[in-house]
Amino acid sequence: MSEEEDLAKQKAEAAAKAKAAALAKKQAKEEAAEKPEGEIDKAKQKAEAAAKAKAAALAKKQAKEEAAEKPEGEIDIAKQKAEAAAKAKAAALAKKQAKEEAAEKPEGEIDIAKQKAEAAAKAKAAALAKKQAKEEAAEKPEGEIDKAKQKAEAAAKAKAAALAKKQAKEEAAEKPEGEIDIAKQKAEAAAKAKAAALAKKQAKEEAAEKPEGEIDIAKQKAAAAAKAKAAALAKKQTKEEAAEKPEGEIDKAKQKAEAAAKAKAAALAKKQAKEEAAEKPEGEIDKVKQKAAAAAKAKAAAAAKAKAAAAAKNRTAVQESEEVNTPSEIPPNQSKLDQIVFAIESHVGQGALLEHYINRLSKDVPTLVANPDTYFSIAKFLRYDEQLDFSYLSELHGTDFESHMEIYVHLHSFKMNQSIALKVKLDRDTPVIPSLVPLWSGANWPECEAYDLLGINFYEHPDLKRILLGDDWKGYPLRKDYEPYDVEV
Repeated sequence: MSEEEDLAKQKAEAAAKAKAAALAKKQAKEEAAEKPEGEIDKAKQKAEAAAKAKAAALAKKQAKEEAAEKPEGEIDIAKQKAEAAAKAKAAALAKKQAKEEAAEKPEGEIDIAKQKAEAAAKAKAAALAKKQAKEEAAEKPEGEIDKAKQKAEAAAKAKAAALAKKQAKEEAAEKPEGEIDIAKQKAEAAAKAKAAALAKKQAKEEAAEKPEGEIDIAKQKAAAAAKAKAAALAKKQTKEEAAEKPEGEIDKAKQKAEAAAKAKAAALAKKQAKEEAAEKPEGEIDKVKQKAAAAAKAKAAAAAKAKAAAAAKNRTAVQESEEVNTPSEIPPNQSKLDQIVFAIESHVGQGALLEHYINRLSKDVPTLVANPDTYFSIAKFLRYDEQLDFSYLSELHGTDFESHMEIYVHLHSFKMNQSIALKVKLDRDTPVIPSLVPLWSGANWPECEAYDLLGINFYEHPDLKRILLGDDWKGYPLRKDYEPYDVEV
């Protein structure tokens, strides 16, 4: 067929189409003039639909005829152009219909219709993109499909993000300031949740393609990255909140945040320990448990030691304050203390007492600090001297001061109507002292208790034994450096 014949044929077809269109338009007008308004709208819609279908069929037919006459390369280009033209035409027609419908509807319905149209357009565009991707993937080798898939996902994410940002701006422009803040927070939370879900999905897909060793490494890296991201986000939020709060509230918020962070870290550590334990054989779990118990024990011992050191420091300060007498005041029991000290030095010796003072913090009790070598001799003198006659032992107990051990004895004289305290300091490594049971039988159980809990040895005691703990108990619980033999106790 020559070029002139082709042109003539095309002109004839165009003239026939124009004539058919004019005739159809004329018939439609005549029918519309005879019909009521409601039927005209329906007829108009039917006519438009029929015209669209007819035009589409005709275009399809022409495309096939032209494709049959063209080589394969030109057919693909023509096909792509036809699809692009069809899309543009459909979009223009949809836009035109939307405008016509919007002109006839009230404002509230227009907004709903606009939203529905946008949703439908998005769904249609997504379906079309998906279809095209499948068709392209069917024609590409496997390596190119993966790259194309990744590019498509990245483009889809970027498009979705841009669309969400645009919608957020449009909504924000219509809302008052208070609602904008709430909407912003909700949008941020939704975006975070969406990003987390997407990251989780991608991690699963990648994990399915990797060997087991690489999955563990990737899992650890992902966990570390998630922690770092969460920490950075929390820090950023804290700064933003702090900028808006007064100083007092910032301190409280900081304390709460620190407590929450500690609790979260503890929970995370516990969870990780459980997951690691689930993956290890039973023998390794026992070893890990023992190590954790040992670490906890060491930590508890260090804390106890620090606490004891602080307590000892406080006690030393208290003792120093006890031993300082106010020069302007004479303690009420000073005369009796002088009388007792003079009697002891006269009968036992000048170096028998290391020191003596009135204990202001304990009802002004006269307190005697004995030399370990003269402890029993002083106690015997106090018990049997006719003028003093301290016949009643009301209390005996031991104390660990870390630097030394100490025995504290309370005695009372009914003849003098006076109480005194007798103290003696012992070497901590070998705390040994004579028993006072031969002088006061009431010292029996208190000395057994001091032996049981502190390990102080009272020689010449008639029956020194443990009275609270079993004979096989390891260690002395009231010593500051005590560590339980059994971790579970």
